[in-house]
Amino acid sequence: MVSIGDDGVLNRELSPDLSEVWIDRDLGWLDFNERVLAEALDERTPLLERAKFLAIVTSNLDEFFMKRVAVLRKGSTPERVDLLQKVRERIVQCLDRQAVCFRDAIVPGLASHGVHLRKWDDLTGAQQAEASAYFDSEISPALTPLVFDPAHPFPFLSNLSTSLAFLLTDTQKGVTSYARVKIPPVLKPWLPLEADVPAGQRLFVPLYEVIRGNAAKLYAGMKLTGRTLFRLTRDAEVELDEESDEELRDQVAEQIRLRRYEPVVRLEFAQDSDSSIREMLRQRFELSAADIYDSPGELDYTSLFQIAGLPLPALRDPSWTPLPAPAIENSQDIFAAIRCGDILVHHPYESFEASVEQFVAEAAKDAETVVVKMTAYRIGDDTPFVKSLVKAAESGKQVACVIELKARFDEERNLHWAAELERAGAHVTFGVQGLKTHAKLALVVRKEASGLRSYVHIGTGNYHVRTARLYADVGLFTCNPAITRDVIKLFHHLTGHSQSPVCSNLLVAPAGMRPRLIELIRKEIANKKANLPARIIAKMNQLEDPEIIGALCDAAAAGVPVELIVRGFCCLRPGVPGRTEGLRVRSIVGRYLEHSRIFHFAAALEDPKQGDFFIGSADWMYRNLSKRVEVVTPVLARDVKEKLWEILTIILRDRRQAWQLHEDGTYSRMECGGSSDGPEAFGTHATLMELARRRSE
Repeated sequence: MVSIGDDGVLNRELSPDLSEVWIDRDLGWLDFNERVLAEALDERTPLLERAKFLAIVTSNLDEFFMKRVAVLRKGSTPERVDLLQKVRERIVQCLDRQAVCFRDAIVPGLASHGVHLRKWDDLTGAQQAEASAYFDSEISPALTPLVFDPAHPFPFLSNLSTSLAFLLTDTQKGVTSYARVKIPPVLKPWLPLEADVPAGQRLFVPLYEVIRGNAAKLYAGMKLTGRTLFRLTRDAEVELDEESDEELRDQVAEQIRLRRYEPVVRLEFAQDSDSSIREMLRQRFELSAADIYDSPGELDYTSLFQIAGLPLPALRDPSWTPLPAPAIENSQDIFAAIRCGDILVHHPYESFEASVEQFVAEAAKDAETVVVKMTAYRIGDDTPFVKSLVKAAESGKQVACVIELKARFDEERNLHWAAELERAGAHVTFGVQGLKTHAKLALVVRKEASGLRSYVHIGTGNYHVRTARLYADVGLFTCNPAITRDVIKLFHHLTGHSQSPVCSNLLVAPAGMRPRLIELIRKEIANKKANLPARIIAKMNQLEDPEIIGALCDAAAAGVPVELIVRGFCCLRPGVPGRTEGLRVRSIVGRYLEHSRIFHFAAALEDPKQGDFFIGSADWMYRNLSKRVEVVTPVLARDVKEKLWEILTIILRDRRQAWQLHEDGTYSRMECGGSSDGPEAFGTHATLMELARRRSE
């Protein structure tokens, strides 16, 4: 019986053996956000990067409320009530620390470098006049001032919208109603001003402050009181009826429409909000006091992405341009490079554009290419991959793309790209009913002198040009038939209709990946008992699958050294006597989002570089292993194994960006230990950038 529910919460009655080693995923997720906040609090982080991390903290919390809060509220057990209370306490503490960081570090720190963030009341008369003139010409036309009373219906409030509300009094009639002005998201959240600003300095005022300072113009002749700035968050979990006969794309289009009207799960208020407006909104959205959050600082720190983008190199991380992978750069074309041997690319240290993007682009224009197939989960706006696939289809090549329409928050974009590809004559499918296709695969088949030869790319990250510069991911290029045959089988399964393919080498979820991973863990236990080399190192985003966790507990109890590198939440508690002693968990947080999944097993071999290595799309979570199509590939080439071992070794040596999970469920930074160079001092990301630079030179 499954011991974890659809809400991702462990059923402790069904899993009493895991209770003492289990950490709640939602509390673990909030712990991760605290580690992100720590980057903003860290004085070693450049100032504008600190501002960026404050924005990321808010963006993460928004996603948490949209995805998780409504799910957690479905249960009413004492345990669930206690969990929700702990969640709220953690969030309130995070908001307090975030506000202190902004007020006491970011604002004065920026001011010392000539960047001033001011409120309306702190502006000079000339500055207010400049802002008001801008309001009249550039802001007011984008506003829709509303009232709601018996003659005017309550306005629709969109997800993550920020609004100014007032008590509006008609002094002639003696009538008071509510007024609301939405802060338009199409305008930049910080307005630059020039009046009374010394040369070489900058001054910004929040957009909402400019609207507040000019609100009387929107309601001429009315008395405005009770100014209240608020922001709301709606649930984003709209379930599809997988058994419906309705076409999937129509269901997804309807899901996108319905999401706009999902229940409100959070109301945030800025300081000095009016009590009557607060209560009116609380009742309107049927919220409890626990759903109301009073912001001790800015209401929406995602506005700081604008400030973090200022062209001030001294206040930012050193610039980095991803470098070409030497094996590809030094070859006549990418297919010749792959024929010379398997290639591992590591982004963003090595160029995504000059490897993965080039792979598909060259196939599109290559006269010998006959087939191009891809999976697409998140591919972004203006994606070069769709352009290449369209070019390939229009030139007569067989093109197939498996697009995941249910990729949350990317549904509308993916519907658009599906239509574009279909117009070009490409075959577009939406995967397997009831499962999300999360695998990262690209297949090119060429008609060469020796016959048909297949080339594949298997990655850990999305085919997304922008995130490839922000996320740390790895990808494997190979034309080894041991791998390509399995990829061909899998695409036949995804585009046609068949039972799950039996793969010789690939680990494919949901049918075979979990059993194979557990088998690999069990082999390490057997090797340890036989006094053979045994070791497990697993790097991923999240760890939550109960069966995998149970197997890891068995490995640790048997004395197998287990090193887990889990960037986000980890539901496995280390250091529990008799259960997880000898098991260590660390998290790397820094300049890039650690996104790669790399798994290593000693396989009874002394030299770790000869052990078993795997990379792929799947975290060790119940949803990934049971409800998604995921692919993990073994790494067979010696030089690729060596490169993966190098990556893992650097991460395990890191004492700059690394956090360690303790038995009590808390994290702490790992101490440097006095080293003045290497990953111990500079961290994973700086070390890997330097390594890529040296290789390129």
